[in-house]
Amino acid sequence: MLDERTDGRRDHIVAESDSGDVEQLTLPELRKARKMTQAQLADVMNIRQASVAQTEIRKEMMASTLRSYVEAMGGKLSFVAEFPDRPPVSLQGLGNSGIFPRRRPHSPVSPKPEPG
Repeated sequence: MLDERTDGRRDHIVAESDSGDVEQLTLPELRKARKMTQAQLADVMNIRQASVAQTEIRKEMMASTLRSYVEAMGGKLSFVAEFPDRPPVSLQGLGNSGIFPRRRPHSPVSPKPEPG
């Protein structure tokens, strides 16, 4: 995967990896590093290939969507909060327990009966 990158970007990633930092990849880069096509990933996730393509270009998504994407490739998703004044904190329960449930659509309001 690193061979496909520009020399500067590859050197940056290797330097980060050597210093103990985590490698940074986009969703398509991660999928390709796992040697999977969009069609293969879609098959594992039981969704259409077009849905995988849409997921890969989104800037925002639900934690559960990202978790499903990563788990379909055999991985495990974790969320870590970093603060300047304390060690990193692993956040638990995101994306699998409904911490951030989808909002229900507004139900139509019935008109009040006229007094009479």
